[in-house]
Amino acid sequence: MKIAILDDYQNVALDYADWGSLGAEIEVFTKPFEDPADVVAHLRDFEVVVAMRERTRFPAEVLDRLPALKLLVSTGHRNAAIDVAAARRNGVVVSSTGYIAAPAAEHTWALILAAARNVPVESKNMREGGWQTTVGTILSGKTLGLLGLGRLGAGAAKIGQAFGMETIAWSQNLTQEKADPHGVTAVPKDELFARADVLSVHLVLSDRSRGLVGAPELASMKPTAILVNTSRGPIVDEAALVDSLRRKEIAVAALDVYDVEPLPSGHPLRTLDNVVLTPHIGYVTREAYEIFYRDAVEDIAAFRAGSPVRVME
Repeated sequence: MKIAILDDYQNVALDYADWGSLGAEIEVFTKPFEDPADVVAHLRDFEVVVAMRERTRFPAEVLDRLPALKLLVSTGHRNAAIDVAAARRNGVVVSSTGYIAAPAAEHTWALILAAARNVPVESKNMREGGWQTTVGTILSGKTLGLLGLGRLGAGAAKIGQAFGMETIAWSQNLTQEKADPHGVTAVPKDELFARADVLSVHLVLSDRSRGLVGAPELASMKPTAILVNTSRGPIVDEAALVDSLRRKEIAVAALDVYDVEPLPSGHPLRTLDNVVLTPHIGYVTREAYEIFYRDAVEDIAAFRAGSPVRVME
């Protein structure tokens, strides 16, 4: 059995599970592929592929050209980058792994605090021999707006309340009855953007949510507002966001996700001084990797034994 482990950027996958128990030939890929043709060229001979979340896409055009592939393991519960129907049509089983939400919720707050207190700028100043150059803002008494109040949004709300923030939320199906258990006030969409001092995105990417935060929404926000996105890049119109930041329509954007990942080296977001950037590390923790890779080994062993587990439908 030939197994490919993809997008192991830190080259740590083999440390987090007992891969030797599989008695297989394993190749680890630490760099992203350039395009679908590159994916096919590198993976055409592998029977098993372990994909890290949505870093590599597996549309039909790729799956149709991987005749050796029998099992595709995706870390996490869902993976919008895999065409599961196309996999099934090609006789490929798609299995998932366990997942924990805490790392992403915690990283949301790492970004919020970094943006509110200008941590990246002041850290750079210190390293360069300087001292104070900015004035931060407190969170207590401010309004946290949540675009989505699912598991991650509710977790973010709880932390915001601990900071003494008022918490409001909107999503297309959110009602006050659903918001009440979390101590959150459900508001109309326009009110969410107008009132939020910090607006944090917690929606699943779909046709309904793609581009949901566009130029009109950004223009309606306070000039002192912080926009945080740890969900999926395309939920926010990236071109509109860059324009809004250049014109100082909002104070800061704190981002962990982007339209294209890894973020291209020449991307304008890398040049703006009112952006806090991290490289999609919201879920990248020791604890999450232990679950991902342990379960991936279990998935492969179960498939080889003829009884696949955690199969995506």
